[in-house]
Order: sequence, then C-alpha cells, then structure tokens
Amino acid sequence: MGANEQELARFVALWRRSLASDPGRAEAAYAGLVELYGEPHRYYHTLAHIRHCLRQFDLAADLMDQPDAVELAIWFHDAIYIPGAMDNERRSADLFREWSMAAGAAADFQESVNDLVMATTHRTRPSWRDGQFMVDIDLSSFGLPWEDCEQDGQRIRAECAHLSDDQYYPGHLRFVRTLQNRLAFFFTEFFQQRYGQVAHDNINRIVANLAALGYRDR
Repeated sequence: MGANEQELARFVALWRRSLASDPGRAEAAYAGLVELYGEPHRYYHTLAHIRHCLRQFDLAADLMDQPDAVELAIWFHDAIYIPGAMDNERRSADLFREWSMAAGAAADFQESVNDLVMATTHRTRPSWRDGQFMVDIDLSSFGLPWEDCEQDGQRIRAECAHLSDDQYYPGHLRFVRTLQNRLAFFFTEFFQQRYGQVAHDNINRIVANLAALGYRDR
C-alpha cells in the first residue's frame, strides 16, 4: 500500500470510527480536503502542514482525552484558507459541522471538534488539555531546525504576496512577539520538553532578523 493509500485508509477509519459513516462518504470527505489543501494560492497551509501535524499528533495521542476529535480537527483546521481573512478558522469549523452533520455526527462530538479548530486562532490560551495539544501541534514547526523553520516562514510570506513587506512584517512581528513573551512557548509539558528550547531560539532569531530589517512593534 502506497503512502497516499495509507493516508486515505487512515482517514476513512477515523471518519467511520468517529461518525459511523459509510466508506463512500468518508472517501468523499478525504477527496474534498485534498482538493482544498491543494489550492494554488497555498504554500504553507497545504497537505504538507497537515501531515506534519499528524506526525506530531501520533507522538502525543496517548496523552489526549479525545484523540479522534483532535485528529479530525487537525484535518479541518486550515480547510478554508484565504490569506488575510479573519474568519478562516470559523469557516473551517463550519465546514466540518456541515460535512459531519450530513454523516450523522453526534452534537457533542461536533462541538468538541469545533472548539479544537477554533483554538488554532491562537487568540487565547485553551483551558482544556486537548485544546492545548491542538495549539502546540499547530505551532510545532517553530520547533524544527532553523533552516526548516525559516522555509516555513517563507512559505507563509508567499501566501501573502499581495501585501508589501511594510504591510506584512509588522503584523507578523506582533504575532511572533506574543509567542516570544510566553513564559513557556508550548502549553503542554510534552511539547515544551521536546521542542521548547529550539522554538524559543527560533523565535528570538526571527525577531532579531526583523529588527535588523528595521521592523519594530507598532
């Protein structure tokens, strides 16, 4: 079985396990997500990001309360992505609700996935353990070696090519500053121990590089 076939089989099993849906509906959901993550304006928010998140999920799934909800939230959290839009997460969560409702999902499970997707707005610290794992997984690429972290930053910048540097970098700096100012970069002990120091060093380097280019907090 090839890598794509394994991924499809994993998704179908997750969908059916969580939603008690037929295989055809699960395969259609997978195909729909693959199409969305393959949109031509995407450079970072692609299947590569989802696959990275799933690898991190696999490392910590045994520590989660509802791992199936977290795994589905990973699949859907960037399903809708329009650069610069403020409601991407809301629309992504709504897409899951629409598709899962058609598959007969229980309301409480829908709500769990909805809350996990919305946690990736990164506006507040999640108050529950799975939410903290979700946020840490989404930001775990900051804990990659510098060259990989820097490439991810370039991919995100490419998605905002319609913005000038003076429009883009001040807002980007504000976001990374919020990460830099955390007492600990990651919310869970698992990810803090695994990637915390590297992520902290990478964030400091990003801020220093932007300062060298003349960008400051506004």
